[in-house]
Amino acid sequence: MAKDKPSAPLPMIAFIRTLWRFGRSARLLKANHSRTAAPNTSLPAVWMLLAQHSGRIPGLSAAAQTANFCTMREAVEENGSPELYSPHPEVRGMTLLNREAFKRTVVVPVLKVKKEIVHVLVKALKHTVLQRPGLKRVIEDPEDEGSKLVILDPHQVPEFSLGQAEQEVLKQLNIPPEVSRYNLELTYENFKSEEILRAVLPEGQDVTSGFSRVGHIAHFNLRDHQLPYKHLIGQVIIDKNPGITCVVNKTSIIDSTYRNFEMEVLAGESNLVTKVKENNISYELDFAKVYWNPRLSTEHGRIVELLKPGDVLFDVFAGIGPFAIPAAKKKCVVFANDLNPESYKWLLHNCKLNKVDNKIKAFNLDGRDFLLGPVREELSKALALEKEAQKPAVHIVMNLPASALEFLDVFRHLLVGEPCGAAVLPTVHCYGFSKHENPAKEIQERAEASLGASLDGRCATYLVRNVAPNKEMLCISFQVPADVLYKRPCPAEEKPASKRLCTGKDFTEENVVS
Repeated sequence: MAKDKPSAPLPMIAFIRTLWRFGRSARLLKANHSRTAAPNTSLPAVWMLLAQHSGRIPGLSAAAQTANFCTMREAVEENGSPELYSPHPEVRGMTLLNREAFKRTVVVPVLKVKKEIVHVLVKALKHTVLQRPGLKRVIEDPEDEGSKLVILDPHQVPEFSLGQAEQEVLKQLNIPPEVSRYNLELTYENFKSEEILRAVLPEGQDVTSGFSRVGHIAHFNLRDHQLPYKHLIGQVIIDKNPGITCVVNKTSIIDSTYRNFEMEVLAGESNLVTKVKENNISYELDFAKVYWNPRLSTEHGRIVELLKPGDVLFDVFAGIGPFAIPAAKKKCVVFANDLNPESYKWLLHNCKLNKVDNKIKAFNLDGRDFLLGPVREELSKALALEKEAQKPAVHIVMNLPASALEFLDVFRHLLVGEPCGAAVLPTVHCYGFSKHENPAKEIQERAEASLGASLDGRCATYLVRNVAPNKEMLCISFQVPADVLYKRPCPAEEKPASKRLCTGKDFTEENVVS
């Protein structure tokens, strides 16, 4: 360690602060000095250092900046060790988490700096000092109470040697340019989850750190080679993600009837009743018994954005209410249904939680029965209104991508009679999965097959998300064609009152002719 030298004089500190204020106005400086084209090596070193990352030096051409700083960068790429912040190699293959085994000591460069100017130096060398989350970049000097040790980034200071620009800054601040070595102890707390899992799992194997977060629960879909390490993975995720107290892994595919799946708790508590917030609305649910996917938040918001106050929404596979509840809050008339008794229970609970229980009519029916019963009855009322201004827009959401397209045949002659005036036909938003090379075309063809009619020029298809390699989730939206929706009565049955649409008393499945 170099001998102590007097701290930087106050005028020098003021000068550096002025330069930093000057740097904030770099655009103005560049405009005022744009005629100075020649590379000027006499520019203050602090400006030169700032330019390394901001590129904003008055009158300094790009070529000159490259000439001054490319040597440093090349040296970092050649000499920087990617293993510097890796855990101890002996943790490879660990299946039971031992945090003590992750301790490791690395040698890092440090500068000895007087306490009074530490802040100035750290700002001037902000891209050279250590930028590691969880690690202090300024520590006490055990040999000198009046000084501090500033830890530098080993990747930016190869071979413990500072670049010319950094040395000039130290010279102006009257700081000894000697770089010392410091033994820095890294512990389990200093490593990121990705670094820990990469060190533990077999070399060359995929490391997963991505998961779905549902309240306090982290949900994984682990691959076979990761299963021997599943409990360690779960504990690491809890340690490194504040607020997560339970980690689960899906052990089966989604059940197509109730849209839930079997899961195993890998770490933490076994409480799977949780609370989530999506698009500023709170929901509570039992993750083991109902379907919830946080990756659908944007799609829920997109559909709700299409609705206007007074519109009618039929949610055929409503789950716990991510379409229905925000639509009700938007003053829409909402009918929500789900076959899963648990989803129905939590739907009612969330309606009360969000104070819309008096604005949503909830049903616990099979989707087909819901369409043939409540939907048909309410459609008749909505579409039979005499005045155009009274007719609300009607939306039918069918979010059961595994099989919703197969339900579209219900719309064939769902209503009996003639459209009353310029009827506003219902708009359907139906979801499906596709592995086809042209998924939009394939989804449309499947919808057309169920409806028995062409949708060319009458539908729009949206890519919702990529579910798996070569598997997409899409939404097809269309107005049900009048010739599909309405069954015209036979001439022998026509009477003066026959032009009126059937009422709820006539709604039996036997009256519907495919």
